[in-house]
Amino acid sequence: MTAPAECPPPTSKGAIRLASIDAFRGLVMFLMMAEALSLGKISQSLPESGFWKLLHHHQEHVEWVGCVLHDLIQPGFSFLVGAAMAFSVANRTSRGQSSRQLWMHAVGRSLALIFLGVFLRSVGRAQTNFTFEDTLSQIGLGYLFLFWLGPRSPKTQWIALASILIGYWLLFALYPLPGPEFDWAAAGVAKDWPHHLSGFAAHWNKNTNPAWAFDVWFMNLWPREKPFMFNGGGYSTLSFIPTLGTMLLGLIAGRWLQTLTLPKERLQRLVIAGILCLGAGWLLGAAGICPVVKRIWTPSWTLFSGGWCFLFLAGFHALADVWGKRVLLFPLIVIGMNSIAAYCMDHLFAGFIRGSLQTHLGSGIFQSLGQAYEPLLRGGATLLTLWLILFWMHRRKLFLKL
Repeated sequence: MTAPAECPPPTSKGAIRLASIDAFRGLVMFLMMAEALSLGKISQSLPESGFWKLLHHHQEHVEWVGCVLHDLIQPGFSFLVGAAMAFSVANRTSRGQSSRQLWMHAVGRSLALIFLGVFLRSVGRAQTNFTFEDTLSQIGLGYLFLFWLGPRSPKTQWIALASILIGYWLLFALYPLPGPEFDWAAAGVAKDWPHHLSGFAAHWNKNTNPAWAFDVWFMNLWPREKPFMFNGGGYSTLSFIPTLGTMLLGLIAGRWLQTLTLPKERLQRLVIAGILCLGAGWLLGAAGICPVVKRIWTPSWTLFSGGWCFLFLAGFHALADVWGKRVLLFPLIVIGMNSIAAYCMDHLFAGFIRGSLQTHLGSGIFQSLGQAYEPLLRGGATLLTLWLILFWMHRRKLFLKL
């Protein structure tokens, strides 16, 4: 019997599904769903605990420059869209689908992602909330460009990546800084906000950049409850451009997994790419050339977060595909194989499930470890319920796909 490490990679003739991609995607979705644990509340109840303070720190997005684990959710999901594309196209091609059919599917998926994002952002509002900075819409906006680049040569893909990052950097670098008469209140940020950058890096400050200016025009083309002036978090529609760079990095990684024969070579490529991207992103930020900011997806963030994605994928690939230990990753694979369902359930049903548990089980069971740990037990029960639903769907091969 051939050892897992000697198995050839999937090719265009086979529709093999890599457990590593599903497990990595499952981790990304789990980190998103794990907001139900409310680690911040536990940290507030136990202010002397460095352990809970650390966990809380990594469950909140940084204010502007920097990175914590929670910031890697969106780039991880975007990266994996690219990584999975090579296998998806190969699978559809092996079933005899024509180029026209592939393009029709890509267009449909792009539109579905964009408007599913809009729909989820509109839940509970008086009217449709047309906003395009969320994960699904950002992926949808760049998906057709990614699909067009999919069959191109690696050289073309690398050139496209460099063009995206350099072009987006120039867009910000050449945009004029706010003058003395700038209306900071209209931009939704205080003039003395402590996270403002100075010098050349000020070109990437919150709501004083070209992406913000674009949204002040673009968002007001859509029907709104009130005129759009700024995004409170600094997020923007145009971030889909460097997000496309993240998806391209994933596409390159997926091609390596698909075409390289030796497991050692696949792992080396992923690890080296991860280290180089991490180093390049950090260096650009440290040198003041381009700060590492997730909220506006700076080019340095594309590289920095992409580096982490390469390394995570390398670890999952080694564990699941090379060493054959996928049983250890089964809980994550269940989530990852139904990621769209997990995403929608988290946005639509998590609050309902949390309330229902309170109604039917009462507060006593969740306070069994003390008042401070009530959010953890209640959130854990919510997570378990969501996972059991996904497991039920997994057993019955019910997968929500776009």
